[in-house]
Formats: sequence, structure tokens, C-alpha cells
Amino acid sequence: MFKTYDVLAERVLDGAVLDRAEALEVLATPDHEVLDLVAAAGRVRRAHFANLVKVNYLVNLKSGLCPEDCGYCSQRLGSDADVLKYSWLSTADAVRQAGAGIAGGASRVCLVSSGRGPGDRDVERVASIVGALRTEHPDVEVCACLGLLQDGQAERLAEAGVDAYNHNLNTAESNYDAICSTHTYADRVDTVAKARAAGLSPCSGLIVGMGETDDQLVDALFALRDIGSDSVPVNFLMPFDGTPLAGTWELDPLRCLRILALARLVCPATEVRMAGGREMHLRSLQPLALHVANSLFLGDYLTSEGQAAKDDLQMIADNGFAVLGADTEGHAPDPVAIRRRGAGTTDAPNA
Repeated sequence: MFKTYDVLAERVLDGAVLDRAEALEVLATPDHEVLDLVAAAGRVRRAHFANLVKVNYLVNLKSGLCPEDCGYCSQRLGSDADVLKYSWLSTADAVRQAGAGIAGGASRVCLVSSGRGPGDRDVERVASIVGALRTEHPDVEVCACLGLLQDGQAERLAEAGVDAYNHNLNTAESNYDAICSTHTYADRVDTVAKARAAGLSPCSGLIVGMGETDDQLVDALFALRDIGSDSVPVNFLMPFDGTPLAGTWELDPLRCLRILALARLVCPATEVRMAGGREMHLRSLQPLALHVANSLFLGDYLTSEGQAAKDDLQMIADNGFAVLGADTEGHAPDPVAIRRRGAGTTDAPNA
């Protein structure tokens, strides 16, 4: 156990590794102490990443029609979620979509496709997209997220110019059977290992709010630490209608802050990304989360819309942070919005 959050942060900065009892205590932080926890975790974040925020952008190369039955996913087998379904984007379309994110400040583009995993023809298709993307944007980082990898595929992606590979563990091993039956936790660990062995930076994170216990949440974060994930996206369950987890609402903003703070303290020098569902669950506390996480996705997600990219960039600037790799010029504020509703008009008030 630790005396104060500052003492815990100091120990982490000195190289100590969080143990289970300490991790569980962080998750049990009383509401009135969450700001103290954020401040302490923020010290660790700034020690490793200063005031920089890495901006990432998702391109969904192939959407829906997945044969896997992951219970959280709107693209799963049997999903009735009303999401876009399409086969592979053309190379030109994929590069155009990626370019929009890069123009918005993204330094990493994540190329994602639905499915159990790619065939060799799919890998070649992605390699072609990466080649065209690098021709137009030679300095951008490229992360691929294509599902379970077969032998040799990670090496081909690395040869094509892919920098990182995303494959989330999602939850604790003890909870995995509750969310998926068509592949195993071990399959996911194997793909992360294949990516690392091929020289790709492993990006692996989790989804919270799926019925996991605090112990299972700690297990998941410790596993991500142990496999050496270079970046840890923390997704907050979006309970899509038409999926088994529809109607699952276990998170609130303070719980999300505790989880992000724990991720930072468990993986102090790792890129921690507040990812899908942040707008829905962190809500007005998103700016506080930036003091713990050093990375986010800009704009929309795979099958759901995120908040306006302009608002993300303004949030970063307003909190004293800077976008990694971007210029330091500020954003011009919007003009004053003149009231045209409510008192003195026939339009309804903003209430």
C-alpha cells in the first residue's frame, strides 16, 4: 500500500513496478481524491512525454461482415448494428482518407480491416496502400490492424513500410471466453509476438466496461506491460444496439479517469491512448484525461462518429498541450454566437 498518490508517482518515476495491491487501491480511489490521482499520474506522464499529445487517425479499409463473434463489436458475426458495410477501399480512396487525418494533425495513420485475419492477397493489398501512402506522406507513421497474423505476414508488412501493428488483448485471459468464442486469448498474444518478432512496434490495449472485475482489469494491464506493448489504447465500451453487449453501461467519467491513471502508472513510459468511447464515457472530463494519456484518435472511429476534429485540437491547445510534430500556432477562436432563440423570439430556448 502507498501513503499518498504523490508517493506512488515518485516510486514509479524511480523505477518501481506497481504491484497488485497498489493497482487495486488506485481503482478504489474515492471520488473526492480522483483529482489528486490525476495530478500524480500526470507527473509521470509529463516526465516521459512533456506536454506533447500524439494524434492518430483511423482508416477503416474494410467494414462489417466479420466471421468472428466478439461480443463488443458492431462488425461481428450476427450483428444487427446499422453500421457501414463495404469491401476493400481502393488504394486511392484509402490514401485520400488518410490524407484528411494527416492534414488535421495526425502523425500516425492506423489502417484497419475487419475479419479474422488477412490472407496473403490481403497483405499485398495493404502493402500497396502503404506504398502509395508513403509516396504522398513519407514522414507519417503507419500502423496496420488486420486481425490474427499467419507466419511471414508481419515480416511482409514490415518490408512494405508498416511501422506498428495493433492487436488488442481487450480483456483479461480469465474473461476472454465471456466475450469471444471464435478465437482465443492465446491467439491474440501470439499475433502480438509475431508483430514484435518482425520488428513492428506492438500496439495492444484493452476495452473496459465489459463486465470485467477490478482484478481482471489489473490482470489485463499487467499482461500488456509484460508483453511489452509500445502503445496501449484504452477503449471504453460503446454498447452498440444489435450486439450482445447492447445496454451495458458500467462506466462513468471518474471510473474512466481511474482506469487511465492506472494504465499510466502500470506502463509509465508507454504511449497511453484514450481511444474509442472517450466522448461517450469521459464526457466533460476528457480534458482531464489528457493530463494522464498522451495520445488520442482524431475524428471518427471504425463504425461510430467521434467528436469534431477541430474540437479535439482545441481541447489539446486549451489544456496547455501541443500536438506531436505540428507547428505551435494557436487556433483562431470562433466568433461570438449571437443569440437568435429564447426570450424575445418565437424559437425555443437553449435549455
